[in-house]
Amino acid sequence: MKHNRLIIGLFLITIFFMSCAKDKKEEKPPLRPVAYQEVSLLGGEATRTFSGTANTDKVINLSFRNTGIITEFNLKIGQSIKKGQLLAKLDNVQSRLNYENSLSSLNSAESQMNTAKLSLNRVRSLYEKGSTSLSDYEAAKNSHRTAIATHESAKRTVSIQQEQIRYGYLYAPEDGVIAQVNAEIDENVSTGQNIAVLNAGTDMEIALGIPENVINQVKQDMTVAIHISSLQDETFSGKITEISPSIDQNTSTYPVRVKITNPSQDIKSGMAANVTFQFGKQQPTVKTLVVPAKSVGEDASGNFVFLIDESGDKTIAKKQPITIGKLTSEGFAVTNGLSAGQKIAIAGLQTLLDGQEVKLQ
Repeated sequence: MKHNRLIIGLFLITIFFMSCAKDKKEEKPPLRPVAYQEVSLLGGEATRTFSGTANTDKVINLSFRNTGIITEFNLKIGQSIKKGQLLAKLDNVQSRLNYENSLSSLNSAESQMNTAKLSLNRVRSLYEKGSTSLSDYEAAKNSHRTAIATHESAKRTVSIQQEQIRYGYLYAPEDGVIAQVNAEIDENVSTGQNIAVLNAGTDMEIALGIPENVINQVKQDMTVAIHISSLQDETFSGKITEISPSIDQNTSTYPVRVKITNPSQDIKSGMAANVTFQFGKQQPTVKTLVVPAKSVGEDASGNFVFLIDESGDKTIAKKQPITIGKLTSEGFAVTNGLSAGQKIAIAGLQTLLDGQEVKLQ
């Protein structure tokens, strides 16, 4: 009886540890960001909304101009810093060694210069007395000039090595807040390696991508309306400050930046935002739905789009069969399968799966 209880106990313990191991392995993959657009009417592009991300207008990637091990690290996420504040420093072993070698070379060059000067004075005195030749005198002058040049070069080397030591100290270039930390004390870092990100701007802006069928209607200093997803009760105004002349190959859109003209302290970097453009007051004469050409896929069953479903607590990309009509300047006309105002994915159809959980960008 005791033997059976022991076997059952071992069996239950084994099942428990196997389930724990299984739970540890089942890690959720990161959500795929998806660019989207609302379905609109053909010719009704007077008002269009695009998604973007809020950021400060000046983001600085902090790095050392030297290599070494971090011996002091005064950086934390959310920390407010002042311009000129010491943030981190390196051990600078190699730089200090090079500096000491350059000092030794400078002392040697100075000694050689003094010796050459004494030799020149002696040969000049002998030459004036007629006790030595002109060639000896010229050789002494050349030796003295060479010694002076070597001494000057050694001084410049010392100055350069001093700069190399200063490169092992990282000071805040601007006032701001630390948004990201990518290193730790005692870590060996290389030249230019990003160790932290500093939000140094005073203004907030929205970075977004505009499709090619609309980009020519976007103008510098154009005013827009901004809705922050996490601040649903507030509406902000913005102004177009930057319009890229070339397309981003990753998103197939043109990067645009919008400055928020009435910012709030509640707006944080990385927050999702919807930017609404008012292109005109015209009304569509034909009630025909239209979707961007790049948002339409095709398989054995026909044409489809990925519909963004936000009805539950998750955002799901669902494969939606549609019937398309003619291709217009705004995209494909849709005769069946969609309704105005629905959200569809406009990029990355080849990698999306039906029912995949995503996040909007």
